[in-house]
Amino acid sequence: MVAFAIRGPIARDDLPGLCDRVCTLLRAHGPGVVDCDVWGVRSDAVTVDALARLQLAARRLGCRVRLCHASDDLVELVAFMGLDDVLTER
Repeated sequence: MVAFAIRGPIARDDLPGLCDRVCTLLRAHGPGVVDCDVWGVRSDAVTVDALARLQLAARRLGCRVRLCHASDDLVELVAFMGLDDVLTER
């Protein structure tokens, strides 16, 4: 199993580089589930945007990103934004 961590705060300008780094990891890993540790990440729209983009990129590579250590606030924001079926927690 492959895992990676995201630490914040995440700025909108960080999104392309973050996606590139994670996609490189996913290509090396191959299809499957990848755990993403989001402990301590700020619960805001930019973070949810980043996570949704990562999930989309992962699915294109035959992977699925599963969130680990998400705060209650982040889980609630993901649900509020209607993405709780896309961004699942372990």
